[in-house]
Amino acid sequence: MTHEALDAMLPPPSIAELFDADDGRLARLSRDVAGLHFDFSKLAVDGNILAALQALAVEADFSGWRQRLFAGEVVNASENRAATHIAERGTGSAADNAAAAIGQAMVRDVATRVRGEDVSHVLHIGIGGSALGPALLLDALGRDGDGPVVHIVANIDGEALARAAAQCDPARTRIVIVSKTFSTTETLTNADSALAWLAAAGVADPRSRTISVTAAPERARAWGAGDVLPFADTVGGRYSLWSAVGLPFALRCGPDAFAALHAGARAMDAHFRDSDAGQNAPLLAAMCDVWAARYQRQPVRAVFAYDERLRLLPAFLQQLEMESNGKSVTRAGAPVDGPTAAVTWGGTGTDAQHAVFQLLHQGTVVGPAEFVAVREPGHGLAATHHRQLLANCFAQGAALMRGRTLEQALALSGGDAALAAAKTFAGNRPSATILLDRLDPFSLGALLAFYEHRVFAAAVLMGINPFDQWGVELGKEMATAVMAGGAEGFDPSTADLMARAKI
Repeated sequence: MTHEALDAMLPPPSIAELFDADDGRLARLSRDVAGLHFDFSKLAVDGNILAALQALAVEADFSGWRQRLFAGEVVNASENRAATHIAERGTGSAADNAAAAIGQAMVRDVATRVRGEDVSHVLHIGIGGSALGPALLLDALGRDGDGPVVHIVANIDGEALARAAAQCDPARTRIVIVSKTFSTTETLTNADSALAWLAAAGVADPRSRTISVTAAPERARAWGAGDVLPFADTVGGRYSLWSAVGLPFALRCGPDAFAALHAGARAMDAHFRDSDAGQNAPLLAAMCDVWAARYQRQPVRAVFAYDERLRLLPAFLQQLEMESNGKSVTRAGAPVDGPTAAVTWGGTGTDAQHAVFQLLHQGTVVGPAEFVAVREPGHGLAATHHRQLLANCFAQGAALMRGRTLEQALALSGGDAALAAAKTFAGNRPSATILLDRLDPFSLGALLAFYEHRVFAAAVLMGINPFDQWGVELGKEMATAVMAGGAEGFDPSTADLMARAKI
């Protein structure tokens, strides 16, 4: 019945009309948690829509699924697993927290030891979540670190490893290899090539220079790894930066910074776990996401980081959101009855304004835009830099909502109807803004935990499993078949491409 009720609320009033009708709208759709301010007031929801979405959360047993998540119970049905990434920051079940604490202690010990050695560079080799999370942390906060410089290598394209290695002194380089199963083809191929690079430079026993991070430590030891840092197989790759996968951040910025990252995440965990539906920021964001994608049929969601230090956030969220909720069946295996995750895309402001914002303002594809900004600048340049940055950020949301009428455009165009049509903006385009007080390990931890919980809550509302990713498997299987040689069994196009490339 809730689906029918929500469908009956389409289309909602314009966002401007919602503001005009409700003096308390801003307060009701804003939240302040752990140094982060969330403003969802420019999204196309009203009190009736939110009430229906909260009813949907009750029907979907949101409270029960949230309790199961924090209790370490099975929430990943297709793999019969819990999802224990929250235990890595101490907010899971007592048993999971205790197990994770052992791994965290090992990370601190290894990071402290390596930071005290004559190590100038680290090659971090992983792919997917094993690369995206550490890369985001390092790009956001690594500039202020005093440990070795870390280079992230993910792509199997040898150019990625060659470029990174060219910046390193092999005699003073350590290699971190991250593979949950320690069988990821791209990662192990890059690792072998990195070892060959060390050996060619005269480094004795290159494998002793490696640190392997994996949920299959026995495989890493059999491979001949130096240090081995394990993490639980119930920690998914895209949620793994809190585990030993985050070692590069601890190496660059120190164990204390890694601990502060966890502290920020714990603060958001507590808010998500303990807040009721009316005050819960991740749940509110998830309800708005489901409303836009499932009911308004808006197929895209844009994220723009108005801070250079967060330029990798959209790429990180692409995996987190689309690999988690890009599903077409329910937890029970039945076809879903509507759209699930939107396509996540985005960029860095103000660069993106001069590249893609034309579509946001006047294009035919409509979906919510999210602006992420930081109140305090991270540099010591003239204040005008940051004032212009924030002014542009805040103006975009205002312009998307307001638009420009044809009458206004005519006045600006001297009565030229064709020119006025080109200058008309439909407006009523939804956006949200997240404003951090400052960007430090604590606030970044809180922000990333917010997004994780938002994805989980949206999955519960849609009845899907956010913790598996079977959709990536078929391509891997067929790539293995291509590498095995022979075009038999492939379509004519693929067979022709194989022949042309001589693989």
